[in-house]
Amino acid sequence: MSGVLAGVDQRTKLAGHNRLELLMFRLNGEQRFGINVFKVQEVIHCPPLTEIPHRHHTVRGIANMRGKTIPVLDLSMAIGAGPLPSDENVFVIITEYNRTVQGFMVGSVDRIVNMGWSEILPPPKGLGSSNYMTAVTRVDDELVQIIDVEKVLKEVMGDQQTVAEGIIEADCGTFDQHILVIDDSSVARNQVKRVVDQLGVSCTLATDGLAGYQQLQQWVSEGRDLNKWLALIVSDVEMPRMDGYSLCRAIREDPNLGELCVYLHTSLSGVFNEQMVETVGADRFIAKYLPDELAGLIQQRLYEHAEKYALDSNEDFRAAI
Repeated sequence: MSGVLAGVDQRTKLAGHNRLELLMFRLNGEQRFGINVFKVQEVIHCPPLTEIPHRHHTVRGIANMRGKTIPVLDLSMAIGAGPLPSDENVFVIITEYNRTVQGFMVGSVDRIVNMGWSEILPPPKGLGSSNYMTAVTRVDDELVQIIDVEKVLKEVMGDQQTVAEGIIEADCGTFDQHILVIDDSSVARNQVKRVVDQLGVSCTLATDGLAGYQQLQQWVSEGRDLNKWLALIVSDVEMPRMDGYSLCRAIREDPNLGELCVYLHTSLSGVFNEQMVETVGADRFIAKYLPDELAGLIQQRLYEHAEKYALDSNEDFRAAI
């Protein structure tokens, strides 16, 4: 285990190069699963857990670690399988997602593999909305499932569904502007879409960085003036095929796209991400997921974009392009 954990806190150098390191683990069976090491703070043998009343059934209890109280979720139960055994032979992966720290109980931890995001593929089509895969890959000729952790956390912890009253100004959606939303998690895509819908702005959804980049190229081939029409790109960072950092670099290097506004919206946390914004040329980093904050920042961008192109109404905007 010490070999697996050694260097977990030194993996950030891979970010921005369309690469990741995947911590592989098992739950109850032989199927291997994966999680990005950059989300992992540490891996420990399961500590003593204190049960809490009225908890979600997948929350096995709370652990006290270094003066902090951390909820521990049974990841097997969270994806609809049987519970893991309650003994110290299981492990807990301590992670930080969406500004919160939590532990995921797993049966065993395998190893860390270094791979490119191009090797991480979308899940097979036709699985339906009940599955918990956000991507798949192959390691040692075996299928490795990457779990949609944001979906798990939403179901267990819940989330704020709508923007609070008073955040959105009445005239926000009066301009003919468009937003491109890119995220491999269906939960995260729909969270952003709900905010954009409340703002009264149209949007297009893409499931990963490559799909988003291809959509931009398609719009260019159709003759759209994207600088005037596309007010904003809101992109996740961790995605199959092409991550958000590489997408942003590709946009900045493309003469037809280089002036577009890109916000990176990610569950990755820390000062490191602020540094990466400048490195890859993004306009802003937004930590997931606070709908009021997201709505306020998008709304501010819409007004800035409308002012830049002197847009007063939908009719005036259409005349401008």
